[in-house]
Amino acid sequence: MAIFVHSIVPGVTADQYDSLNAKLQETPDIFDGCMSHACVATDDGLEIFDLWESERQMNAFVERMMPVATDLGWPMTGDRPRIMQVHNQWVPGAGR
Repeated sequence: MAIFVHSIVPGVTADQYDSLNAKLQETPDIFDGCMSHACVATDDGLEIFDLWESERQMNAFVERMMPVATDLGWPMTGDRPRIMQVHNQWVPGAGR
């Protein structure tokens, strides 16, 4: 079952996000199961919104992503992400 993940990441800049994203893009299979991703810069840091095929796939991503984020100096702050079961998901215009 798909899950929606909302992460609030205080103290992280858009530049830090871009550095992490560029590093992760070198290993495209790290995103297996990610159906959608959006990052929003706020006055306090970042908010990240993901749609994953399963919590297992999201956890596999996090296990591989966190050491890279740590190596790039990301602060380990913020609350645990909010994870919600998706009732319905579709993309307007897809399948036409």
